[in-house]
This record gives sequence, C-alpha cells and structure tokens, in this order.
Amino acid sequence: MILQKHAGIFGNKIADRLAKEATQNNHVTYRRIPKSAIKQDIRKESIRKWQRQWEETTKGVITKEFFPSVEKRLAVNLYLSPKVTKIMTGHGNIRSYLHRLKIMGSPE
Repeated sequence: MILQKHAGIFGNKIADRLAKEATQNNHVTYRRIPKSAIKQDIRKESIRKWQRQWEETTKGVITKEFFPSVEKRLAVNLYLSPKVTKIMTGHGNIRSYLHRLKIMGSPE
C-alpha cells in the first residue's frame, strides 16, 4: 500500500498517520469525536431520562393520552399555545372544567 503525502493539509496528515498505524497494528490512537456526535448522544440520553420521568409521574394523565412518547412529541413541529393546552387538557375557563369544579351547573 502506498501512502500519498498531502503537504500542508492537517486533516490529511492525520488520516495518513492513522492509515499507516492501522496497517501496522490493530490499535489506533485517534480519539477525537466530532462535536455533533457528542451533542447527538447527549440529546438522546436526555430524551431517555425525560421519557422515564414522564412514564413514572402521576401528573399529566390527559396530556399523556395525546403525547405518550417524548421523542415523538419533539419530532412534531407543533406550537402549543396556552389556549390549545387548556383545551387539550380540559383545564382553563371552559364550561366542562368549570362544571367539574361545581362552579357552573351545566358542562354545555
């Protein structure tokens, strides 16, 4: 195998060195990880922790019916305004909620 020299290009010099090491032994000493890969791993772990907490909590029962998966909810491009949230969860100044709290006589 012939290795070409790339004078002055830092990344190519590293690639050449690593290729040479790989042909000589099984141990490669390059340990740099791209920043994007680290960010992706941190995001995945955060979502896993968030999902665990979401499943363990007793709160948000109605919201869980709409969004049982944190990851799937994050994948949806959805702006949840306070009004939409009130309607979805059945809270707020709406007749059914006020009826449930015995503030109004009828939910309609």
